[in-house]
Amino acid sequence: MQDKPDSLKKTVREKYAELARLAREQGKGSCCAPAGTAAGFCCAENYTPGEITGLPPELLAASLGCGNPTALADLKPGEVVLDLGSGAGLDVLLAARRVGVAGKVYGLDMTEEMLALAREHQKRSGVTNVEFIKGDMENIPLPDNHVDVVISNCVINLAADKAGVIREAFRVLKPGGRLAVSDMVWQREVPAWLRQNVELWAGCVAGALTAEEYRHLLAEAGFAEIGLEVIRVFSRADFPEGLLTEEMEKQLASYAGSLVSAFVRARKPRGKGEDGGR
Repeated sequence: MQDKPDSLKKTVREKYAELARLAREQGKGSCCAPAGTAAGFCCAENYTPGEITGLPPELLAASLGCGNPTALADLKPGEVVLDLGSGAGLDVLLAARRVGVAGKVYGLDMTEEMLALAREHQKRSGVTNVEFIKGDMENIPLPDNHVDVVISNCVINLAADKAGVIREAFRVLKPGGRLAVSDMVWQREVPAWLRQNVELWAGCVAGALTAEEYRHLLAEAGFAEIGLEVIRVFSRADFPEGLLTEEMEKQLASYAGSLVSAFVRARKPRGKGEDGGR
């Protein structure tokens, strides 16, 4: 089990590199699901026509996610934002519009193919207050106390070391800064075989935390004002096909309705003597 984190990261990287290539070649993607499966956790309906006006038309189809954190994060002009696992760049470009020219948005991704795709979309959209950077969520290449808001869209569930990701998000946030992420969440504990299924992990299923685990890791990292709001409840029809044995299928049936997409909020407390400004 020593090599599980590296093995998992390799699997996820390969899956999302493949999705980036498909998006470039075919103008479409399969959101939050491995290529070749029937599943699709992408919630395109969460983006309004007004939000995506002026962006490359294939960008939404190439984007992977289970929510719209930019609409829920209450971004303000002049803020500095970090998007963890920025993929094809949709949420980065939307956030850049919200923070304006006085603000800045970083998009962090570990997949070269996704970064290349995102930079193409940035160039075509004409957005300039954006920087896409390569790196891991567990080791964010930004200094301490650097950003006002950390967002993410159905990505933290993909990390093997979720506690490390949350600690890093806390580190790079300014005092008073906030975490505002969309993610997959289990509303009850799931069996070990599901947690260990790498293919389902890459499809945003096995790697999802329970709501209780999420709250615990956020509090452990130092976050306050923690909240979790269910956005969508998934059914068996949303799960990838052809990856489970008949016995697993029977077991999974009892968990129908337990997997949800949720909006997770938290804030980094201010230290003593810090004023109430942004």
